[in-house]
Amino acid sequence: MLPTHHRRLSAACAAVVAAGALVVAGLPGTASASPSSPSPSLSPAESAAVGKTSPGVLKAMQRDLGLTSAQAEARLVNEAEAGADAGILRNALGRDFAGAWVHGATSAKLTVATTDAADVPVIEARGARARVVDHSLAQLDAAKRKLDRAAEKNAARDVPVWYVDVRTNAVVVGVAKAGAAESLVSAADVDSSLVRIAKTAERPRPLYDLVGGDAYYMGGRCSIGFPITKGTQQGFATAGHCGRAGTATTGYNQVAQGTFQASIFPGRDMAWVATNAQWTATPYVKGQGGQRVGVGGSTQSPVGASICRSGSTTGWHCGTISQHNTSVTYPEGTISGVTRTTVCAEPGDSGGSYISGSQAQGVTSGGSGNCRSGGTTYHQPINPLLQQFGLTLKTTGGGDPGPGDPEPGGTWAAGKVYAAGDTVTYGGSTYRCLQAHQAQPGWEPPNTPALWQQA
Repeated sequence: MLPTHHRRLSAACAAVVAAGALVVAGLPGTASASPSSPSPSLSPAESAAVGKTSPGVLKAMQRDLGLTSAQAEARLVNEAEAGADAGILRNALGRDFAGAWVHGATSAKLTVATTDAADVPVIEARGARARVVDHSLAQLDAAKRKLDRAAEKNAARDVPVWYVDVRTNAVVVGVAKAGAAESLVSAADVDSSLVRIAKTAERPRPLYDLVGGDAYYMGGRCSIGFPITKGTQQGFATAGHCGRAGTATTGYNQVAQGTFQASIFPGRDMAWVATNAQWTATPYVKGQGGQRVGVGGSTQSPVGASICRSGSTTGWHCGTISQHNTSVTYPEGTISGVTRTTVCAEPGDSGGSYISGSQAQGVTSGGSGNCRSGGTTYHQPINPLLQQFGLTLKTTGGGDPGPGDPEPGGTWAAGKVYAAGDTVTYGGSTYRCLQAHQAQPGWEPPNTPALWQQA
């Protein structure tokens, strides 16, 4: 039997080909977007607005991932399908679930891990490959939380990074100096069978810069992440290390822009800036050659999925998601809950946008290497940032509930951030969240089976 991703590929690809050119981002100027009427039941590719993916993103994927145009389009469709299938299987497997990831040039293969061999038929019934492993994702996450707490009390300069790696079913601890990882693991009182120690040359650092250029300035230079609103206030999300609350900013054109309202760094790497009346939030991020790349939502992509980054120093670059739930140690301290990727970045790119297709993923935190020789980067996921500060992502999608939808009622609400496994009620029914996202009008649970499953 063909995997679901293959069965749905043709129709969704047609939607991708129909995507039109989009243009510059950030916040300057104004732009309008026409909300589309929601379908009574959107496919995963439709929910992820794959058809609205910017041609600039597709070209960057072809360049950096070595894909053809058709492969780039197919990859986004398959990743949307895989994310939905992984969410359904996560709910079905419960405590046995041990992670999921995509692989292959077009992400056509989805693997789901479980601690119980009896789950294999359930996984294979959805067209995914099954892998039976020793540790559940919940066990790995718990072990990583212990390491995070231990790092708060013990210097971790020689342990630059640790993360949950679902593909190897372990918490990987990267070590720059012999014995440092063992000391952290011992201090955390973590079962050694859950940990894999790996030698690393990484020395991650935040990517702000003191060199002039575009983007925004605050004594140094960083990049706008995603335009947002908070009630009637407009602004943008960015990295916490770019500024503290009260720090004033000027725009790419050196015109007064706004002020940091809140900032967390270290611990997390998140902040938001409220802008003045001269700046208008648009549902776009800056692309190559003056293009705008539309943002359709914030559905989190799975491990192995393609992801692209926009920054004021190096422009567009793409790669893949290596691990979620990563902790990384900078000279200023340890940051937890970031995502590790193979995308390159350089100083000045900090705070900039990470996007998969049209779905916002996060803001640039830091990394190692550069865009000439390659590197590893980390981004602060956008959904926790939106939730922390009560922000609403500016998107091209959304609209009014369809005429055939049940009466709203219940606990579901547009603008709220939902994590996988969260439950809501809507129209008299209960639904469980399949993929992390910020809800928006038109994404009501009955309309989006890729995001919600009726309980």
